[in-house]
Amino acid sequence: MIPDPTVPPELPESANARVGDGAGQACKIGGSADGNAQAEADVIAATRHWLTRAVIGLNLCPFAKAVHIKGQIRYFVSAATEAPALLDDLERELSALAQCDAQQTDTTLVIVPHMLASFDDYNDFIYFSERLLKSLRLSGVLQIASFHPHYQFADTAPDAIENYTNRSPYPIFHLLREASVARAVEAFPEADEIYERNLQTLRKLGHQGWLEWLAGAPSP
Repeated sequence: MIPDPTVPPELPESANARVGDGAGQACKIGGSADGNAQAEADVIAATRHWLTRAVIGLNLCPFAKAVHIKGQIRYFVSAATEAPALLDDLERELSALAQCDAQQTDTTLVIVPHMLASFDDYNDFIYFSERLLKSLRLSGVLQIASFHPHYQFADTAPDAIENYTNRSPYPIFHLLREASVARAVEAFPEADEIYERNLQTLRKLGHQGWLEWLAGAPSP
């Protein structure tokens, strides 16, 4: 279980350092914490399919296609089963992304297949991830977006179709560069209309249509 979010967490000792020792390794496009290549490949394949078929295929995020085509997305599969280990993984990935050249790795998906299956637990853990971001002095440099198989926006029913804009095959912490987000928003004047457009897309599909769409071939 995730600790009570009202209690300040004990962050890893290394969280005081801005750049981790494994930054060079983490600049590579793929990676995992336990070296289980086949399991990692399966998790990444499912995540890529969701990204290309739903996020890009339905144009839920008009900024995602460019970094995907350029190969600038890093997929990191965490082997963590407890909160301290996941914080360690997040610390390394945040620090590494801040150090990496954006032309090589612009954004990172930290995929968590072995814990946080409950959205309540995942939502509580977001508190700890944000505290970690601040402790690394990376607020304003990076931000963390959230995706989960059971994602639920506030004041919505669990099965509300709008929740599916943030529903992914595994719990995911999406690490983004603030500068890249700002450039993308500037290049897309109607950025504030994305949410409403996504709602229209999903309502038109419906739940069955969403499942059928995901089952199709991924977009290029």
